Amino acid sequence: MDVSSVARRARTENFPVASLLFPRRLRPHLRAIYGFARLVDILGDEVEGDRLAALDELEAELEACYGGTPTWPVMRVLQPTIRTFDLSREPFLRLIEANRMDQRIAEYESWSDLKYYCVHSADPVGRLVLGLLGRDGDADIVAASDDVCTGLQLVNFLQDVPRDLELGRIYLPAADRRLFGVTQLDRPSDELHGLLEFEAARARGLLAPGAFLQGRIGGRVGRAVGLFARGGLAALEALEAARWDIFTQRPRPSRVRLALAAVR
Repeated sequence: MDVSSVARRARTENFPVASLLFPRRLRPHLRAIYGFARLVDILGDEVEGDRLAALDELEAELEACYGGTPTWPVMRVLQPTIRTFDLSREPFLRLIEANRMDQRIAEYESWSDLKYYCVHSADPVGRLVLGLLGRDGDADIVAASDDVCTGLQLVNFLQDVPRDLELGRIYLPAADRRLFGVTQLDRPSDELHGLLEFEAARARGLLAPGAFLQGRIGGRVGRAVGLFARGGLAALEALEAARWDIFTQRPRPSRVRLALAAVR
């Protein structure tokens, strides 16, 4: 898979359901940001050859968005969004750095270590969305967004333990694995069940500020932002309903469940 084909593929990835509640004028810009985030992940997880070199190419394309003319399709779409909303480089650079970390780091010792990874892999997406809304200068909103994005990332880690193992990565902290006596992550066990429940409780706490974000932002856009957090909570409910079986399926909320959350 060459870099140019990856860049084309990222444009066709499914658009998050919650984003459909945003005003129509913002949706193309949300798609541009989402396309970038997907592109970074694909380069870091799937591209053949030197992934660090591919990520370096992406960083050069990002720089071209600020002072030149990018050549990759996803980046050509992103450039007008960056310019229209005067978006900072930093969140984009953090997303790239997260995928560089994935090339160097196979597992994390503590929750604080993993949270530092999430500061790069997850929180920047929320900050970019806030940039589109003109709310990235509100420290309370930014802090709540960071928590929710980290919570969503943790939910993904719980859903994707087998997939991550195939990639040679473990996103459940080693200290927590020792606490619950987990020695194998490639098969069900009572110990793993306990660990997943523990991490799910942590994720719920991180997702809780979604209600604050919804109320503080208000209106339909507030509901849209709140739906991201409710989607994470629904995913945790699906995991619980599946009795934490992450090996025969990837437990996720149904489309009906997400639609009901959208109107609450």
